[in-house]
Amino acid sequence: MTSAPVSRRSFTALLAGLSGTAPLLNAQSQLGGLYPGIQSIADASPLELSFLRPEFRDLPAWQKTARERIFSLLLHTPKPVAADAQLISRKQRDGYTEEQITFRTTPTTRVPATVLIPASGRTSPRPAVLLLHDHGGFYLWGREKVIATDDEEHPALTKFRQESYGGLSVGAELVRQGYVVIAIDMFYWGERRHLLDSDPPELRERSAALTPQQIGGYHQRCSQSEQLIARALLTAGTTWPGVMLWDDIRTLDYLASRPEVDPKRISCVGLSVGGYRSYMLAALDPRIKAAVDVCWMTTYAAQIERHIVNTMGLTFVIPGMYRYFDLPDLAAAIAPRSLMLIMGSRDGLFPRPAMTASFEKIGQCYAKAKASEKQHCVLFDAPHQFNAEMQGQAWEWLSKWN
Repeated sequence: MTSAPVSRRSFTALLAGLSGTAPLLNAQSQLGGLYPGIQSIADASPLELSFLRPEFRDLPAWQKTARERIFSLLLHTPKPVAADAQLISRKQRDGYTEEQITFRTTPTTRVPATVLIPASGRTSPRPAVLLLHDHGGFYLWGREKVIATDDEEHPALTKFRQESYGGLSVGAELVRQGYVVIAIDMFYWGERRHLLDSDPPELRERSAALTPQQIGGYHQRCSQSEQLIARALLTAGTTWPGVMLWDDIRTLDYLASRPEVDPKRISCVGLSVGGYRSYMLAALDPRIKAAVDVCWMTTYAAQIERHIVNTMGLTFVIPGMYRYFDLPDLAAAIAPRSLMLIMGSRDGLFPRPAMTASFEKIGQCYAKAKASEKQHCVLFDAPHQFNAEMQGQAWEWLSKWN
């Protein structure tokens, strides 16, 4: 594998070659007659800050430029604030301690989190993992998707975890391997979900009495309102990815400050939007030693024709980024640190050729950074999920590199 530069035009050709079709597929686009013009804008992108361009030879210098540009596009730089962590509860579980806490990420934002600490018996400080939950169109619960905290939970949550995570409490799996684990509720999920004055008590309390119809209706409403909230954030002068990623960076700050944690051995893992968060956090913050991105990788231009719905909302898109980088270009901001990318061949959110082209480009970025062995892109015969087999390979990767 070489580190030859890949232009926007040649990369579109790569997509065509991998798929065996023309780059612009003939199937009807949801954009109708507007599609060709919009696609032409994307195809004209110079990707002017891609590390694969021949003028970029100094990786640390490029990374500084790339991070500065991304932060400028995120439009979210709140004033620094002390975490001021507050303990809500502490429970002893089988082999670990569970803490429910809140801490500040901005002067006006207090984020709920769960922290899992391995039982004594191994010398601290320990390696740690930021565990980043998914989107899933499933808004009532956030961090509970990846950390089962109660002996009794709503059947809808149990079913979701079964479908998305092989029925496993990912946090419990990791803490029993010796990692300190933290998971927060992302903005708009869990305790930070969208509630209206007219919502009934059982919805506010996430009661076991909630019916499948109530849960389905609430999730449908949240899905329909997601872009409303994103537009409100834009009107307020910021972006949803800015809010989301700032919380994750501040979570890293807090995790690194805990006495049980070795700040030089912190990784991040996530599925779906959690995978996007994991990838972006590693790209933006060099304190992440290893990142695992599950089921969130594509080439942006490949999404436009038929894969905008449910993938490229304002929840994820950083305005203007595609002028400078495609998503796989940001792998160079992670190199030479460790990156594992896991995708499912039956994931309907992303075109298969775009997955393959992303793997190729990530490999080229790491090759140019002279760190090819530190990246691993793998395609499973699976849908959009983080199943037990995927988890097993991810934990082997973390054990090797963190």
